[in-house]
Amino acid sequence: TPPPSRAQTVPFQTMVIGEVAKWWCNFSLYVCLMCCDCCLLGRAAQEKGLPCDHSLSLGYQCGLVSRACCDDGAPDVKTITLAKCAQECVGNGTCACFKGYKLKPDGKNCEDINECLLGASNCRGGERCINTLGSFRCQREVSCGTGYELTDSNNCKDIDECESGTHNCAPDFMCQNTQGSFRCRPKNQCGDGYIQDALGSCIDINECLAQTGPCHPGQSCMNTVGSFTCQRNSVNCGRGYHLNDNGNRCVDIDECKGPDGECAGHGCINLVGSFRCECKIGFIFNSISRVCEDINECRHYPGRLCAHKCENAVGSYKCSCTQGFKLASDGRNCDDLNECESSPCSQECANVYGSYQCYCRRGYQLSDRDGINCEDIDECALPTGGHICSYRCHNTPGSFHCNCPATGYTLAPNGRSCQDVDECVTGTHTCSETESCFNVQGGFRCLSFECPPNYRRAGEKARVERSDTVRCVKSCQPNDISCVLDPVHSVSHTVISMPTFREFTRPEEIVFLRTMSMAHSSPHISSDIVFDILEGNVQNSFDIVKREEHGIIVGVVRQVKPLIGPLNMVLKLAMNYVTSGVVSHRNIVSVHIFVSEFWF
Repeated sequence: TPPPSRAQTVPFQTMVIGEVAKWWCNFSLYVCLMCCDCCLLGRAAQEKGLPCDHSLSLGYQCGLVSRACCDDGAPDVKTITLAKCAQECVGNGTCACFKGYKLKPDGKNCEDINECLLGASNCRGGERCINTLGSFRCQREVSCGTGYELTDSNNCKDIDECESGTHNCAPDFMCQNTQGSFRCRPKNQCGDGYIQDALGSCIDINECLAQTGPCHPGQSCMNTVGSFTCQRNSVNCGRGYHLNDNGNRCVDIDECKGPDGECAGHGCINLVGSFRCECKIGFIFNSISRVCEDINECRHYPGRLCAHKCENAVGSYKCSCTQGFKLASDGRNCDDLNECESSPCSQECANVYGSYQCYCRRGYQLSDRDGINCEDIDECALPTGGHICSYRCHNTPGSFHCNCPATGYTLAPNGRSCQDVDECVTGTHTCSETESCFNVQGGFRCLSFECPPNYRRAGEKARVERSDTVRCVKSCQPNDISCVLDPVHSVSHTVISMPTFREFTRPEEIVFLRTMSMAHSSPHISSDIVFDILEGNVQNSFDIVKREEHGIIVGVVRQVKPLIGPLNMVLKLAMNYVTSGVVSHRNIVSVHIFVSEFWF
């Protein structure tokens, strides 16, 4: 009886067949359980009127038995035996295999024979054996190459590019297949007497150039388009002769006959087979060309006929002069021409031998284009024009003039430099009575300096002059201990004005802080002066160095970086008096710096 799981995986129709198969199997003999099952399925299908070639998912062997039982009603011994063999049965229950297979040791199943390993293939040289199930195939080891294709029989076959349409012949050409390639032949064929080039054009053949001429001896070949003609050779007479009227003899030609003859107006003498000319003065007879040729006197007698230039003329010559000279009365020599009489220059003219020279007045220069006209010199545009005037340069015809800024400056007596106007001296400032006027380059500043608490102004001046320094000294109230202990003894204010340096190449010394201390103090006293910049050092543009001048210690403030004006700043300096390593007192100096936008 079939296993229960088989009935669970087939449709209803198959289940009916299975039930019938169960009943039939109880009353039938069978060789094996699997063979009986397959045959019973075929018989059940026959009884139910179902097609023998049903669509049940059966194996190859089971399918053969099922169809045999369905068609014949009962399986024969051969069919049952075949169900036992993998491929074919040869009788008496013996199994065999198809060609290309061999029987396994179990006597039923078959396995593939590898003809390539056994050397049983018939592959040719240049071919490689590849094993397949039940057989083998031969494959070429080298491709067929361009213009060929590999056939199923493993041979190389020419590709007909003309038939397949893979050629590249132009419309005016037709394709002609060749082995491994093709040729493009022109559709229009040339006729006799022509040859066809690679582009299909017809070119005439010059038959007369062939090594064996097409014409008979005594004939001349004349090429024509597409053909040729042969002409009989005629009698040729030499130079100075021609055929007689009968055409059979050469006679002399009288070249002197006619109104002009061969000598073109010169005397003519006829000779046998030739002639000779009697040439006029200024001509010479050329025996090769047989004509009278002009004599070039200038070439035959160089430097002997004319003082300057000799120009040949037909049968003669004439003299001429170079520029700046005129022909003398003898027609050969040259005299100097005074060109200045015709005023060729725009300003001044000086005659020289054979020429002239133009000059220009001051402030003008001679034109490079013609050397005659004078052009104004733009002094402001010269390479040194930027240094002619301190501020601005204005060109004028033949000269120039300088200008200064509209306010704060005046033009110097030299007409080029700009001088600062001291408004504090001229009284043109606008400072009040409580303010001090300080002159700066290009202007002035009204400043008022008040002393801080516990300080008083040194001196009794009610108004500080422009060159003075305002100095406030410490003045403490009685019993003001904090004031007494304050190390700052004085606070000073000073004003300096600087230009914008056009070429800043080295440090500029701008402020000198003079002390009352001697450079070489007593060895028993350990004292020193330390200078320092406290505030206002924009971009570290300044530094301060200490040095000795005339035995006195001096602090020098230097500008070490360029500053572009207009710019205002206050540089706060300190002079520290150090005794035994401790600052005993200090003086504060505020330097009010005004940088002009100009370099002057």
